[in-house]
Amino acid sequence: MNDIFRAFGRALVSQMHPRMLMLTVIPFVLATVLWGGLIWWGWEPIMGTARTLLEGSVFTSWIYSMLDWLGLQSLRTVVAPLFVLTLAIPLVIASMLVFISLFSVPAVLKHLERSYPDLHKARGGSIAGSVFQALGNTVVFLLLIVITLPLWLIPPFFALIPPVLWGWLTYRVMTYDALAEHATAEERKTLMKRHRVPLLTMGVVVGLLGSAPTLLWVWSAVIIFLFPVVLAGTLWLYVLIFIFSALWFGHFCLRALTDLRAERAAITPPPAGPDVIDLAPSDVRRIEQS
Repeated sequence: MNDIFRAFGRALVSQMHPRMLMLTVIPFVLATVLWGGLIWWGWEPIMGTARTLLEGSVFTSWIYSMLDWLGLQSLRTVVAPLFVLTLAIPLVIASMLVFISLFSVPAVLKHLERSYPDLHKARGGSIAGSVFQALGNTVVFLLLIVITLPLWLIPPFFALIPPVLWGWLTYRVMTYDALAEHATAEERKTLMKRHRVPLLTMGVVVGLLGSAPTLLWVWSAVIIFLFPVVLAGTLWLYVLIFIFSALWFGHFCLRALTDLRAERAAITPPPAGPDVIDLAPSDVRRIEQS
């Protein structure tokens, strides 16, 4: 637990560095262009499809009945936008994670190398491996969302399932990227197995941090004219949070790798030096007799 808090403090200090703040620009621009453009040009068709699907839904009828009972008939108009945004949020955050993994994490790791100058680079990962890990884990993550989505509407699952899923995705992607340059494949697997609980805990915390901009985004659908501004702000907050998580995982994983190698070096006997001569028993007896 101390290692988690130590890495958290060091990541917080690193996040304030101007270079780390500048790393938020590229993923933010890419995500804004992609999702802002999609929402801008496709909002009406998307909303029309959503309303068509919801009109015949028993669940929607139940929501409308609850709103009528509470005297909130005017909120019927926001049911479809909230439904669309709820489905879009996982896609947006997953794409942000991929963008950051490709464009920001390598620069983050170069920044972290200053804190670990003596750590040997084994280069057990690659850019292709990072892309494969990000995309593969994202596909699994989205499948898990589809499978568990009905439970999101039932207390207390709606408060438990999303952070756990985000935590799993974040820890899988960030751990690979943090160790790709310095660890061997065997060292990476060992560390992920040994520190699975702390890494998953860190991922869940990042998921909880990411829930704040998510709530801002969802509630902006109620005040629709503020939605474009809130969308841009939440996308930038997502980038900031994920870069912080890259720093957090980077400090934790590189420290854990340093400890693992020190532990193995302590239990492994040093190789024989050039002055050590391996003599046969007969040669030893001849030397003793002389």
